[in-house]
Amino acid sequence: MNDATQTAYLSGGCFWGMEELVRQIPGVLETEVGYTGGNTPNANYDVVKTGNSGHAESLKIVFDPELLSYRHLLFEFFRMHNPTTLNRQGNDVGTQYRSAIFYFDEAQKSTAEEVISTVDASGDWKAKVITEVVPFIAFYRAENYHQKYLVKHPQGYTCHYMRSMNLGE
Repeated sequence: MNDATQTAYLSGGCFWGMEELVRQIPGVLETEVGYTGGNTPNANYDVVKTGNSGHAESLKIVFDPELLSYRHLLFEFFRMHNPTTLNRQGNDVGTQYRSAIFYFDEAQKSTAEEVISTVDASGDWKAKVITEVVPFIAFYRAENYHQKYLVKHPQGYTCHYMRSMNLGE
């Protein structure tokens, strides 16, 4: 991460469905799918898919803060997945599909908590947001066949879509 860009790590279900939506947000410069949030070193799909690694399928997002604020990116994140379901998005079930925001510093943590509070208060979700806000530790890049998966396979499975919501931005 240099001074001209910022990086966010988010988890909200199957990583390739999120990646396809996030990469279309103005101000997003780069996306990469991978694994974060667990204790297993050098995580890979074969380990993470068991649900025993502690890692979540996650998305690394490099963005231009002059064009896209971290706060706005988080609001978009809450539009593209259901943050009220524990360890589940669509047909994908397990801790590796949990909703989480991995923060670098107190500013990102504070922003994440504020956005969650706003999303909860909006009434757009009928249940309470259960998205984890946890410190970023490490990210392990997923295998090449997972990168930009829905670009390579436009008819591939995804449970992600952008909802029309009034999240109080």
